[in-house]
Amino acid sequence: MDKQGLKNYILRNLSFPDRTLDLVVEYFDELRFAKDEFFLKEGSINDRYFFLQTGLMRAFTFDTNGNEITTNFYQRDSVVFEVSSFYLKTKSTESIQAVTDCMGYSIGYDQLNVLMHDVPEFRAYGVAMLAKEYVLFKKRALEMINLSGEARYEKLVTSGKEIFQHAQLKQIASYLNVTDTSLSRIRREFTRRAR
Repeated sequence: MDKQGLKNYILRNLSFPDRTLDLVVEYFDELRFAKDEFFLKEGSINDRYFFLQTGLMRAFTFDTNGNEITTNFYQRDSVVFEVSSFYLKTKSTESIQAVTDCMGYSIGYDQLNVLMHDVPEFRAYGVAMLAKEYVLFKKRALEMINLSGEARYEKLVTSGKEIFQHAQLKQIASYLNVTDTSLSRIRREFTRRAR
């Protein structure tokens, strides 16, 4: 089983000696999800750390009125897991679902801890990844306050072409925190400006 995509992802975030990297990736198992299959359901405990090599996934929850709100999209070459549920062993308030057929590599909580304790390079990688995820979370939270719906849309168009190919427009609208009607207007204006 070729795990080169996983190796490349790890190496983009931190350097590893080849032998150590080969040892680390042996702990990961290939995992596939069919379109619409769940990686995690709300109310369950997230016990897997998943590197998404191909496909698109999304996280979502429900607001107080029962409306489905997309909280994240995971594109290829990203890590998928619900942080607080994974590390604190608490029930997740989010679900994570495959938007397309997906393939990647997964490691369980216990195996991840073995690597964190036994492989200093992987421990450094784990710290770097947590810091990276926190920065992305903070950046998104601030963008929801500091950027207009139009600016958030433009950023997503630039970074998430796959999202627009596969996700439903209502999922994109909820992710951007705009109404379906506003998203239609923003899309029309964006297309007109791009001509």
